[in-house]
Amino acid sequence: MLSDLTFNELQMYVEKLGLPKFRASQVFDGIVKGKSLDEITNLSKEIKEKIAQDYPQYKIIKEFTSNDGTQKFIIEFGDGKIVECVLMKYKYGNTICVSTQVGCRMGCKFCASTLNGLERNLSAGEILGQVLLVNRKLGGNAKERKITNIVMMGSGEPLDNFDNACKFIELVSDEKGINISQRNISLSTCGLVDKIKLLQEKQYNITLTISLHASLDEKRREVMPIANKWSIKEIIDSCREYFDKTGRRIYIEYTLIKGVNNSEEDAKRLALLLKGLMCHINVIPLNSVKERNLLGVARSDAYKFVEKLESLGLSATVRRTMGEDIEGACGQLRNKILKEKKDDRTGC
Repeated sequence: MLSDLTFNELQMYVEKLGLPKFRASQVFDGIVKGKSLDEITNLSKEIKEKIAQDYPQYKIIKEFTSNDGTQKFIIEFGDGKIVECVLMKYKYGNTICVSTQVGCRMGCKFCASTLNGLERNLSAGEILGQVLLVNRKLGGNAKERKITNIVMMGSGEPLDNFDNACKFIELVSDEKGINISQRNISLSTCGLVDKIKLLQEKQYNITLTISLHASLDEKRREVMPIANKWSIKEIIDSCREYFDKTGRRIYIEYTLIKGVNNSEEDAKRLALLLKGLMCHINVIPLNSVKERNLLGVARSDAYKFVEKLESLGLSATVRRTMGEDIEGACGQLRNKILKEKKDDRTGC
């Protein structure tokens, strides 16, 4: 797919087709602006026919708007697969939460994205397409972007799709493209230690976010199957190495689950675990997922948890919940629309 290619790679592509080199600029401009092939007016019908099979087929098929202004977009790809991405509006700009896989195989018990397992990885261009389509929807382009920040926290585990996630970071931050600073990109992982080590070697200026959610391995194993492979100590050690290598502060995601990880003792253990690590903790009251029997805590209890962490010398805040009424909040993204389409076809 042409959105997987850098500008230089696209130039080589058009030359192999026997087309003048300048055609790459026209195709690249259309891709970056989120246009369909039919909307590119400076290409002939003959040229369009030559590149049609490789031109991006993704499109927004549905959107929802929350009471708080958060928007959720349903993106469909050429093979009919669907993902969700979420636009969150802040005073400092617009942040898009992108998906990196169709579904997820990590199996976290508090997350809707993993309910049906992993269907397939997204290509780098398909991840990029979410940014380009929403940027266009908001009236933006490459020079006047409406998207200012990116969080790779939608459906899927980015480091389980390592090569495409990395290529996406390079594409979206390319000065010839939409040119979003790597400092404005966050990648969230449940803790694939081997891939964290590979990521640090890339020397990106992105923010690494760890979905930790427990301070004891046995508690983490209750809600996160990945804990059977990597211990908390191994994850935190990899975070220390990442900071030493990149100088980028680590963010820790900690979802409060009632009766599992929300006690004062949990806070004390977490403080001891993170002592000396340059990090900030985002405390998140669990968002509801109807298929799960886990319970969240009141926001007042989340603030008390944060107060305890701060008293122990940690930097922490309660994350603002956005888009919960449209199932767009943390842990709620799923392939619900795709299921509805299948049910319509089968008469269920």
